[in-house]
Amino acid sequence: MTLSDKDFLRYSRQILLPEVGEQGQSTFNQSHILIIGVGGLGTLAAHYLAAAGIGKITLVDGDVVEQSNLPRQLLFCKEDLGANKAQVAATKLTRAYEDCEIYSYCEYLSAANTDDLFSRKHMEFDLLLDCSDNFAVRQLVNQQALKHGITLVSASAANFQGQLLSINQQIAPESGCYQCLYPSDMSVSQTCQTIGVLGPMVGTLASMQALMSLNLLLEAELRPLLDEVADTANASGSQLLGKLFRFDGARFVWRQASLLRDPNCSVCSVSL
Repeated sequence: MTLSDKDFLRYSRQILLPEVGEQGQSTFNQSHILIIGVGGLGTLAAHYLAAAGIGKITLVDGDVVEQSNLPRQLLFCKEDLGANKAQVAATKLTRAYEDCEIYSYCEYLSAANTDDLFSRKHMEFDLLLDCSDNFAVRQLVNQQALKHGITLVSASAANFQGQLLSINQQIAPESGCYQCLYPSDMSVSQTCQTIGVLGPMVGTLASMQALMSLNLLLEAELRPLLDEVADTANASGSQLLGKLFRFDGARFVWRQASLLRDPNCSVCSVSL
């Protein structure tokens, strides 16, 4: 894909980065990202990605805008109260970034509609972003990412704690999945509706989720070279996949750990 003069002007600061360049910007323009959950994380991540020149974004959420959303879901305002989040976000982002095709799927993701969502003609996704606030939905998103071989970028924020991880076991087969980290039968005593959080805390994780997504798209473009280097070093070519990043927003501390596969995982257990 050849960039237009308008593209060169609009994305000049990105294209100046050696890691991006014209080819990287073309990769962004040709990419399709699926975002599950259009709340504090999803609205900001979608905004960053549309602004960066992502070609297509699909937003999935059955929720409506409420008064309590406004301090951290900055794409919405009081005039949007009662309207579907995915539809409002799609309308506003399309208006701001006309070159980005934005689709809205105005339903909660469920086991009943995953086949419909992933089988639609224009629904071929390069990345899947989990921005949901529901433990069961996160498990379902993880399952769909593994089933369809799509790289998953998952983020969450509650209190002053945040986490970020990316998974693609086709590329990094030794890494675990969300089920390995948080088994579906574990007890969850609190939800996002009962835990407090500051807007900038959510924004920090959303911006990191968008940044990780752009980096993963660039990695995919350079995959043959990365794999060649990885073979030599006997390590994964990705610097991001299979890593768990935790952020303590009260003390401003980032921690990183490897996300290892559980050989007894009910979702991803296969012979390594």
